[in-house]
Amino acid sequence: MIDEIREYQRKIFAKHNFTYKRYFYDKVNFNAKLIGIVGARGVGKTTFLIQYLKNLDVPFSKKLYISADAITIPSLFEVAEVFAKEDGKVLIIDEIHKYKNFEIELKKIYDILDLKVIFSGSSALQIDNAKADLSRRAIVYHFEGLSFREFCELNNNIALPTYTLDEILSNHTDIAYELLLKFNLRLSYKEYIQSGYYPFYFEDKESYLLRLNETINTVIEVDIPSVFPIEYKNIINLKKLVRLVCESLPYTPNMQELLVKMDMRDNYKSLYRFLEYLHKAKILNIIRAKTKGDNIFSKPEKIYLNNTNLHHAYCNGFEIGTLRETFFASMMGINHVLTIPKKGDFIVDDTYIFEIGGKNKSFNQIKDIKNSFVISDDIEIGSGNKIPLWLFGFLY
Repeated sequence: MIDEIREYQRKIFAKHNFTYKRYFYDKVNFNAKLIGIVGARGVGKTTFLIQYLKNLDVPFSKKLYISADAITIPSLFEVAEVFAKEDGKVLIIDEIHKYKNFEIELKKIYDILDLKVIFSGSSALQIDNAKADLSRRAIVYHFEGLSFREFCELNNNIALPTYTLDEILSNHTDIAYELLLKFNLRLSYKEYIQSGYYPFYFEDKESYLLRLNETINTVIEVDIPSVFPIEYKNIINLKKLVRLVCESLPYTPNMQELLVKMDMRDNYKSLYRFLEYLHKAKILNIIRAKTKGDNIFSKPEKIYLNNTNLHHAYCNGFEIGTLRETFFASMMGINHVLTIPKKGDFIVDDTYIFEIGGKNKSFNQIKDIKNSFVISDDIEIGSGNKIPLWLFGFLY
């Protein structure tokens, strides 16, 4: 078995030559004994793991890569035990959500063997502490797709800085001016909105949207059922939900209306669960009102697709206002908490109010509100409390 795994590892090493280091590369504490990497399918988890392993300064024989969806493995622990006996040091287990009862296997490896283990899984991955207490053993990191900044770096072969939210709010005019000297904003932004969120765009640009559509279907048909208890007959309902959100204005859901459109009668709990599954899988982005908290059975205030590329891949049509708010939420939601205020489109970190619109968007809806900002599409440089939308793509 271990010989078969090593041969697979050799082929994987030869295939992957991606050298660009994503935003999260320097955020992972590689000194930890058990590390989890979770994120949506296609955001580059496998590339990151192989990149790390190839660059690790230990002999090939002391590092091992396993893909749980590529090789049938009767027991992760037994493979890890053989590897440890051969003086192995670092074990990578990719796509671990495909392996049944992985929590128990990881706990045994952690408790018994002298190995560093890094595992990856779906963004919907649930670590079941009833099976094994991994919460105090594993450090889990959540990875996202390319930011607009990262896309510009890759597409133009340049280095660009990140900025904190406070830096953008207080100094956006000068920051935008300096950045605009380095790349063509209009061409880069248009390309990113349509095709730039997932790194595999750079592997085959022509087939990207087709591949992304297939990726979404795989998440719905394979990844979600591997993590959540959902019957196969309900997969079609997940796809219906995505379509409904796809083609709506910034979507404030009427749950009774949704039930009718989904032909689910009065099955509210199942509908809420389906929305949560899609949210966890990074297909939908559910944002609740400030007063409602994170209870999955509380009505969402707004439902978006996770990123703008999904609109282009999966929707027959979409509204520009939806696209703008989707971009803002996808860039802001990584390091900040978004909720929906009574006035304005978003409140961030319970402090800042943002109204999103085009270049002629006014302050009428948020006038006289402290710490309020208009975020405008179709402008390159802003002034005062009016900030260009694209600039929030430099938060990570």
